[in-house]
Amino acid sequence: MRLRVSTVLDCAPERAWIHTLRTDLLNRVTRPLLRFEPLDPASLPAIWADGGAFVVRLWALDVVPVGTHRIETSVEALDSTPGGQVYCLRDDGRGTLASRWDHRMIVEEVDGSRTRYTDDIRIEAGALTPLLWLGAHVLYRYRQYRLRGVLTSEPGG
Repeated sequence: MRLRVSTVLDCAPERAWIHTLRTDLLNRVTRPLLRFEPLDPASLPAIWADGGAFVVRLWALDVVPVGTHRIETSVEALDSTPGGQVYCLRDDGRGTLASRWDHRMIVEEVDGSRTRYTDDIRIEAGALTPLLWLGAHVLYRYRQYRLRGVLTSEPGG
């Protein structure tokens, strides 16, 4: 099942891309709905990079354990041409609940001061797929709302 959620950010695409790569924002923009606890390795790097592989424990509402998830990152597309910038970070993940959680974070230039940010997710979880799709819909809308707040509250990025 596929889910695509987009928002327009009032910032340059480079700034949105830098924030997309920051691992410290992962929990900041998803909590309290979902929290990621690094297991292997025991901490995350400063930025998501091509070829990364991480196992995390997931916590719903900060207290309910919902299994583990394997995050496998890659930079799929990168076009830094002014006027047509597009960046894409992919997590080709899977875990306890989902046999496939293929998540692309796409940053596209709208104009010099606005950026479209899209979470594009493909979920496979057997009978749980519709429930996880619904949860993902709520999570990614919340995440984008929180990301807009971070970009507003942190001057200059």
